Amino acid sequence: MASGSPLRIEPREPLAIDAHARDNLRFIRETMERAGAFTAVPGWGGVAMGATALAAGVIAARQPTIEARLGTWLAAATLALAIGAFTMARKARAARIPLLRGPARKFALSLVPPMLAGALLTAVLYRAGLTAAIPGVWLLLYGTGVVTGGAFSVKIVPVMGLCFMAEGAVALFSPAAWGDQFLMAGFGGLHLLFGFIIARRYGG
Repeated sequence: MASGSPLRIEPREPLAIDAHARDNLRFIRETMERAGAFTAVPGWGGVAMGATALAAGVIAARQPTIEARLGTWLAAATLALAIGAFTMARKARAARIPLLRGPARKFALSLVPPMLAGALLTAVLYRAGLTAAIPGVWLLLYGTGVVTGGAFSVKIVPVMGLCFMAEGAVALFSPAAWGDQFLMAGFGGLHLLFGFIIARRYGG
């Protein structure tokens, strides 16, 4: 019986324990971040809200009185809020994310107060004859709500809020005649831009 040469087993590189631990920690951290973030911010809903604002800007520019212009924007805001709420609920339902507890509840509790403050200030500014400040106040406070709510959402959301705040700050110190343009650029342009990014990166 011929004797064969002994099998040679090539030594393997030892797996670094710290590398395996780093992978596990990274996975745990990312999982916890996803679990603690409200990911149902609607991207395509934001696009629709932006389109609504652009249409409102065109209509508002043709109105003969400040009351009619404000009425146009308030109607557009009501429609946009309805679109946002509907698309958010739809996305949350598809992802099985509860809307009344956890990150969603924190998101809403952070977003709503600045918007309510904006509604009250609108009435005060209108009564005081300071309607030129309304576009800047709307953009600034909406951005504030998005930033604070975005603390419980994906990273792109507070970035969007900061852009709204920056535009609102500029609008407050700009000529009153530019109000509609600022509202179109903010509620129209920024919603379109960030809505598209959110839809592409975070699933609709």
